[in-house]
Amino acid sequence: MKNAQTMGDDRSEIGATRRAFLRGAGVTMALPWLESLSALGATGDTAAAATPPKRFAVLFMGCGVNPDHWWAKGSGASMELGRCLEPLAPIRAKLNVVNGLFNRQALGVGIHPGQTGNILSGAALQKGAELKGGVSVDQVLARHLGEESAQPSMVLGCEQPITGYHETNFSMAYSSHISWQSATSPVPMEVYPSLAFDALFDNRGSKRNQSILDRVRDEAAGLSRSLAPGDRARLDEYLTSVREVERRVVPMRRDKAAGDARAADRNRPALTMPRPENGLPEDIREHMRLMCDLIALGFQTDKTRIATLLLCRDISGLFYPFLDVTSAHHGASHDDRSDGYLRVTQFYVSQLAYLAAKLDAMREGEGTVLDSTCLLFTNSLWSGTKHDATKVPVLLAGGLGGTLATGRVLDYRGRPDPERRLCSLYLGIMDRMGVKLDHFGDARERLAGL
Repeated sequence: MKNAQTMGDDRSEIGATRRAFLRGAGVTMALPWLESLSALGATGDTAAAATPPKRFAVLFMGCGVNPDHWWAKGSGASMELGRCLEPLAPIRAKLNVVNGLFNRQALGVGIHPGQTGNILSGAALQKGAELKGGVSVDQVLARHLGEESAQPSMVLGCEQPITGYHETNFSMAYSSHISWQSATSPVPMEVYPSLAFDALFDNRGSKRNQSILDRVRDEAAGLSRSLAPGDRARLDEYLTSVREVERRVVPMRRDKAAGDARAADRNRPALTMPRPENGLPEDIREHMRLMCDLIALGFQTDKTRIATLLLCRDISGLFYPFLDVTSAHHGASHDDRSDGYLRVTQFYVSQLAYLAAKLDAMREGEGTVLDSTCLLFTNSLWSGTKHDATKVPVLLAGGLGGTLATGRVLDYRGRPDPERRLCSLYLGIMDRMGVKLDHFGDARERLAGL
């Protein structure tokens, strides 16, 4: 850690954000919001220092939801939630349930890839060998805001992408990626938790397999002695969280190495092999929770402000024995009104609930990290049985720095198509994050009532 004088001189590390770093051999740990760092010599705009940054993350589930139990009514802490949304009950006062929005370019193009590859861009997709779509909303934000954090965006996934073409002649790349950096190129998606962990903490070099906390222990102890009691407790909580995530990542690092070795023996890419032969965690519950934990740490430390997490891709092959569902995800979605697919839907909604609760437990300034964040949960379909994309499920969690009212059910069903465009929602979110565009995708107007 830098001493107080150096801290005061290096505003790029603290300045108006009251953030600092711990460094060790081959590792850099960004620290969470600590108010008392200003007493150690940090200077800058006090008003800016009191305002946490805004963040945006997308969680995606493919193949639709159980439509019978996806509903909400009422408002605030007394909002009533259908069975699909029950996992969100603890944070319902910070939730918006948005009904009736649709992605116009996903209609009339056949099923699956053409309904998914533009869920965050609203762009028309091209069939055949050449990919062509549009830049996704997360990457538009990353381009405008990325210089304000060390990592412009995190793009994570819990299921490996697939190649080839669908019967509709759309590339399966559209089914496998929601984040697109250009009209012709998706953002490479990190599916291995160990690699995502290493990227978050700049963990590299010959000491990569040693605990990062052991490598910054002395600096952390020195910083702790300089902090006010409240910040000291906050630092301890953060380091404990990192230790817990690291403990879970270590065996996954070994699994990945074993998967790479198997792939080399078979002369094929690891990601073309089935889970867990490819080194991905066999237990998808642990996989998803770890990816959510990494997004939470990235947001807490301001390492990044933009993230996407593809929980499962379109035409997913994930299995759920722990839910007593025997079919793979895609097959189960063809019986979307069943109790089994209700449990599948609840499981995915619980990932949003987990991440939202995690962020809401992180104190920052006068509120929590969730208060400064917008978490978007969506799906490319309403009904997997019917492959119905005439409306899509949308959930928002967090107040985006007080710019987004919460605890509401927003219903756009029955409104004219121009008033219920998904891209109008994206324009409204980008406005609130300081990125103002004349149009995005198929929308030129902001979503009314947001």
